[in-house]
Amino acid sequence: MTAAKSTPQPMGPAFQDLAKLSRPALWILAARLKTLGLSVVPVLAGTWVAAQSGAWRVDVLFSAALAAAAIQIGTNLWNDAADASRGVDGPDRLGPPRMTSLGLLSAEHVRVAALLSFAVATLFGLYLAMLGGWPVVVIGLSSLAMGYLYSMGPYPLSGSPLGEGLVVAFFGVTAVAGTAYLNGAPVTLQSLCLGFVIGLPAAAVLLVNNHRDRVSDARSGRRTLAILLGVAGARRLYAGLLAASLLGALALGRPGPAGLLAFLPAAVLGALLIRALFRFPVSARLNRLIAGTSVFQILLLGAVVISGALSS
Repeated sequence: MTAAKSTPQPMGPAFQDLAKLSRPALWILAARLKTLGLSVVPVLAGTWVAAQSGAWRVDVLFSAALAAAAIQIGTNLWNDAADASRGVDGPDRLGPPRMTSLGLLSAEHVRVAALLSFAVATLFGLYLAMLGGWPVVVIGLSSLAMGYLYSMGPYPLSGSPLGEGLVVAFFGVTAVAGTAYLNGAPVTLQSLCLGFVIGLPAAAVLLVNNHRDRVSDARSGRRTLAILLGVAGARRLYAGLLAASLLGALALGRPGPAGLLAFLPAAVLGALLIRALFRFPVSARLNRLIAGTSVFQILLLGAVVISGALSS
């Protein structure tokens, strides 16, 4: 049985503006590079953990970051094409524009680009597997499988309430602890806890996406966590994710009086993001919170590193 062909959305002002962009610009939008930090920050966190024990390698940092970024880009591209083929992205879509559903990029080309991204991830993953052995092979294959199953198969994970938990597991715990392990550091409680803390803002980004798209997702039969919790529940969960990540980072950093100042930017930004989510209606305005939550994650890791340096 072949997948249904996507029908381009009706042309409007937004389409006209996008149609003026160059092909590279359209591909950048399709890959959603704005949130690429979500895959790179855990690699940086794992490298920092390894450096604490005196073991870190430039080749591991480079390879792990590229592999993680390639998996995220491949997942985004595959999701762009897959959602268009199932008719999920309609004219009333509130999120960032999808190139396939708008007819600006062909589904076939987007799928090929996604497979190429997964191939790049596999190449760097093979190098990492030679360094880390079978545990890294299992992690790499599982990550690639999640990237594919997120949008494909009879029960795509993107339409289930499992998405946020999987993000914490793969973009947090696994990525941080796995990177530390590849650098020659043992998997410790510190690396696992830091991975959990770093994964919470990444899950919050997905929650914002699903909260924003609750109407179209429900219409297409999806049962995301945001839909199950309702509007008020999704807002409270978002606040809880950011608050828990900040408190967890403070516990890991164990900052003194000077180190506490390092957490101030993340705390202020987190409060502003939570306030905005509670004030904004379910609308395209929520897109502003996606990049902000990614920046919050970066500030959080920076605060842990700085506070650790000040207390040492």
